Amino acid sequence: MTCGDLSFDRVGHRAALGALLLLLACRRDAIVDLEGRPVDPLANTAPATVLLFASPSCPISNRYAPEMARLHQQFAARGVVFFLVYADPAAQPAALRTHAREHQYPFPALRDPARQLVARARATVTPEAAVFAPGGRLVYHGRIDDRFVDFGKERPAPTRRDLAEALEAVLDGRPVPVPVVPALGCAIP
Repeated sequence: MTCGDLSFDRVGHRAALGALLLLLACRRDAIVDLEGRPVDPLANTAPATVLLFASPSCPISNRYAPEMARLHQQFAARGVVFFLVYADPAAQPAALRTHAREHQYPFPALRDPARQLVARARATVTPEAAVFAPGGRLVYHGRIDDRFVDFGKERPAPTRRDLAEALEAVLDGRPVPVPVVPALGCAIP
């Protein structure tokens, strides 16, 4: 059962309490997956959790989909957990599911309509990354790499891979050398 499935007409008496609890979790400001199930992406024991903010309408964000998948492939085997985060409250779940599928994101996608994760990660644009250490401590936020120099100006390849460097530092037990690097992209609505 998901938030969209809730109706007391469809729920038996035995499940009424469970449905009521789910209904409370399905507040309009809840962080949910694309099926409407409540999620706390920072409630895990991973050595690092990465939130990648994306928008279907942002061309820069869409251009980073392969790099996001590559980073996931590189670091997931070492225990790093990744989530794609959509923060536009007007975005429809079906359109977001289509976007995530078309861009072949290999990790779960979330909706953050009240921008709780945006605030916690200090994200301002898409694409932007945030790395959280165990316990939910923000240790890095900013660009994925320096491939985009300015709007409409892109290097053939990045010269600096900020997110990968931050993850290597966390996994090695070192402080992130540059914990904040401004990102270039589309403003989070």
